[in-house]
Amino acid sequence: MPTLTTIFIKPLMNRFRRRRFRFFLACINDLPRPLTILDIGGTEAYWNQVGLSAQGIQVILLNLTEVPVVNANQFRSVSGTATDLSSWSDQSVDLIFSNSVIEHLFNWSQQQKMAQEVQRVGKSFFIQTPNYYFPIEPHWLFPFFQFLPRAWRIALTRLASWGHMPACTTIEEASLLVDEVRLLTPSEMKTLFLGASLYKERWCGLVKSISAYFILR
Repeated sequence: MPTLTTIFIKPLMNRFRRRRFRFFLACINDLPRPLTILDIGGTEAYWNQVGLSAQGIQVILLNLTEVPVVNANQFRSVSGTATDLSSWSDQSVDLIFSNSVIEHLFNWSQQQKMAQEVQRVGKSFFIQTPNYYFPIEPHWLFPFFQFLPRAWRIALTRLASWGHMPACTTIEEASLLVDEVRLLTPSEMKTLFLGASLYKERWCGLVKSISAYFILR
């Protein structure tokens, strides 16, 4: 049976994603080729969905485990974590890209580690995350979920499946899911990525997500 997520939310999110990607491509349009992009938490399906067809771009997909790739000429998969890019030396990657990952690191300290590694390794970067202040929490798709007391969020996660989050049968599972997500504010993104610009996506006048970006010319 169709749900609110499949009928309304997913098409809306896809529209935002394509619009953001057009902005991203405009940012990197004049960067020299070949261009290597390290995508933290990315998939080949994402890049195909947004329509990456540029020649001379190689995408390295960094995830907790390696994943199969279809187009081995343009994509490569490696295992690793967002907070430890020690496999790469300083300023060794042309551009680091990440979509909705930094909010999944549990706490501010881990988010700082990711931001530090991104800026150490990447000559340029484009890091997107949902906005803490947007009224609809983007994972549970529940109004003002992020502002509720932790105990309430855990109870709701045990009660039913919300948005993209499954219902959890135990308090431990629900607690882990709730604690994993720490949404960031625009000012926190500015603090994490000093000197970066912020691209803000708006819906009905409200900032839905934030992208901190720096492009080395």
